[in-house]
Amino acid sequence: MFINRMPRYEVLSGDALVTLERGWERLATEVGIQFDHPRALELFRAAGQRVDGDVVRFEPGFLTAQAAQAPAEFALKARNPRRDLTIGGDAMIFGPANGPPFVRVDGQRREGTMADLERLLMMVQVTDALDTPGRNILEPNDVPLDVRHLLRALAATRLTDRVWSGEPSSETAARDCIRIAEIVHGGRDVIERDPVLFANINVNSPLHFDVRMLEGLLAYAEARQAIMITPFLLMGAMAPVSVPAALVQQTAEALAGIALVQLVRPGTPCVMGSFLSTTDMKSGSPAFGGPESAVGLYASGQIARHLGLPWRAGGGTLTASQVVDFQAGYEAFNTVSSAFMAGANVCWQSAGWLEGGLVTSFEKFAADCELLDLLHHQFTPLEINEESLAYDAHVEVGHSGHFFGAGHTLERFRDCFWRPTVASTENFERWARNGSRNHSDRADTRWRAMLEDFERPALDDAVEAELVDFVEQRARELGDPVSVT
Repeated sequence: MFINRMPRYEVLSGDALVTLERGWERLATEVGIQFDHPRALELFRAAGQRVDGDVVRFEPGFLTAQAAQAPAEFALKARNPRRDLTIGGDAMIFGPANGPPFVRVDGQRREGTMADLERLLMMVQVTDALDTPGRNILEPNDVPLDVRHLLRALAATRLTDRVWSGEPSSETAARDCIRIAEIVHGGRDVIERDPVLFANINVNSPLHFDVRMLEGLLAYAEARQAIMITPFLLMGAMAPVSVPAALVQQTAEALAGIALVQLVRPGTPCVMGSFLSTTDMKSGSPAFGGPESAVGLYASGQIARHLGLPWRAGGGTLTASQVVDFQAGYEAFNTVSSAFMAGANVCWQSAGWLEGGLVTSFEKFAADCELLDLLHHQFTPLEINEESLAYDAHVEVGHSGHFFGAGHTLERFRDCFWRPTVASTENFERWARNGSRNHSDRADTRWRAMLEDFERPALDDAVEAELVDFVEQRARELGDPVSVT
């Protein structure tokens, strides 16, 4: 977990914030939000909101009043207390790519497997650049869909000792993930008192919460687990083409979901999510890492702070590139550095994302971890004191000398500068002798080294046995028996 004490980059004037607030209030009041679940509609109706069929139109002030019940900062407990997380304030947490169905590894693009997912979980465990594996770094397409959530959650529990994210896309899957968390942490009352899970609820933008996501939202809210409400806005496709209009829509959608969570259980921790990018208006393909996304991030962070809510940045190391190349690097850097500047609290999709989110790349995973580590150092404030001014080094070296052998240097040379694990500082001759390897080649070597460093975190034998029994039993009940080893 990184503490970002650098100043925030804020692009909105006071007048602009007021105009945007009027915009999302009007959108929520006059157009409204569609909810495909009868309980959600009943809760809003009982709270005095106008419900017309499956569309809710909100009274002015209602959404902000509901959002005010969510804590501005909260904790999530991991099974290893050293991995506990703080969400909100100056804290930033990072998770890898989540959702891609394909993997790129060993020069091949193919469907992901459970073995691939397990290796990626092991890589999460060994890096300090990431704080959580999230929900599904990669879809294991060799596992039946209806039991996939069980095996993913079990793997995240056994191969990491970190906070992970539950499956939100059905009531069955959500309740199974909650039960797994109860087994690990000691019961329902324990996890309700101290939340242990994330659930990321994606809005089916524009202005629509579908039934499967609402099933998950309701289940996790009842259990008082942390819920991120994330509109998915590609401007030109799921939102208008102007950044201000997208910000208005994003805020209305996120606050509507947070309001529902608070109606289920007031005080449940929530994160205001954003995922705001552009569409290539020639091809219709998603585009990432552009200037509009960066400006949207700066503004989203400012809006979230204005509302007093923790905030998930609209992506981490996003790129539309098909391979780990210069495009992948600069698009990723532009997105994730903007999240740092905007003061994001949660950065999902921060390692491995490739090809517009269709692919998780092992090579880019390693390269992105290095990029995050670089930014952790870059956003750490300077220590300015008598010692760091190094006056004695000048006295020792004098005029026209060098500092290689100075006492100040010899005491600090091992850790005075950030050192890359993938990038090369070799001169040309040495680089050529060593095979003229490019950044992607070196990232391939790096992810393999990460796996060699993996040590399986300790898990109580009785807890692990209960987890395995539960997963195998539920898989049989769901019609796709599995044998867990």
